[in-house]
Amino acid sequence: MITRTDIEKREYEYLSPYATKAAESRGRMKSEEKCEIRTDFQRDRDRIIHSKSFRRLMHKTQVFLAPEGDHFRTRLTHTIEVSQIARTISRGLGLNEDLTEAIAMGHDLGHTPFGHSGEQVLNRIYSKGFRHNEQSLRVVDVLEFHGTERGMNLTAEVRDGILNHTGPVMPFTPEGQVVKTSDRIAYINHDIDDAIRSGVITEQDLPQDCVAVLGNSHKKRIDTLVKDMIANSEDSPVICLSDEKLDAMTKLRSYMFENVYHNDRSKSAEDMVHIETVIKTLFEYYMHHPELIVREYPDLAADTDIEELVKDMIASMTDRYAVNIYRRIK
Repeated sequence: MITRTDIEKREYEYLSPYATKAAESRGRMKSEEKCEIRTDFQRDRDRIIHSKSFRRLMHKTQVFLAPEGDHFRTRLTHTIEVSQIARTISRGLGLNEDLTEAIAMGHDLGHTPFGHSGEQVLNRIYSKGFRHNEQSLRVVDVLEFHGTERGMNLTAEVRDGILNHTGPVMPFTPEGQVVKTSDRIAYINHDIDDAIRSGVITEQDLPQDCVAVLGNSHKKRIDTLVKDMIANSEDSPVICLSDEKLDAMTKLRSYMFENVYHNDRSKSAEDMVHIETVIKTLFEYYMHHPELIVREYPDLAADTDIEELVKDMIASMTDRYAVNIYRRIK
């Protein structure tokens, strides 16, 4: 039998000196007995995958609302693609794939229904503002369960990677840095793929200077960026793309915001009004019916502001559940 200590020993033998070793983890908020066969990072990954929050990602929008087709991405398929890209990069650099996968699987657990559009609405109406990375950390720290206790009690390395997968702060592990860039590599390229499939743009519409640097297909662009990140980060504690590839990817991202993410064909004005109406109605309804929130979070209600729990409730909803509750209210 291969035990946890065997795996931890192998990490020192085969991984890069810059890799985060499971045996050197900064630990959990609450101490736990070690698993006999899994490292702490492997246990974190498993806790995330088996959570209800992870399963709900399959019914949360990535970009296209209620697309007429079976092949458009959801928040769950996005998460899987991020994990695949990040693991490939980590493997190429000799980093800890288990830590990388755990961060990738948990990075979007806090996303609202209706994708970034829902996040923008909730950010406007919740008094403290809403950011999905902070909510993802709240999900694993407070809202989800591990056994009968609140919070998954994840390691510091996974929690840091989840919180800082977006925003100005860089994760303190190289594996977290891998996920941060892999998230962007994944969503830019698979959103291009979905936008072309839906007819919002064509391959020929993409900035040709970016295409010349990154490639003229979904497969080639991801392959270029993955290989560049490995080559540019080898034997370094800092994980990043080369300036040329980063500039091309950043320009492509700007193109997507202008032509897809804010395009009426991916989200019509009617859709946007509907999203705002649904989330505002739910927010106001639960604020006026706090007893429903207390019923949902009986152990948190005594010590947590009701508005924060209303935000938690709405952010946890899938697209279809939010719409169904809205229709019952109306």
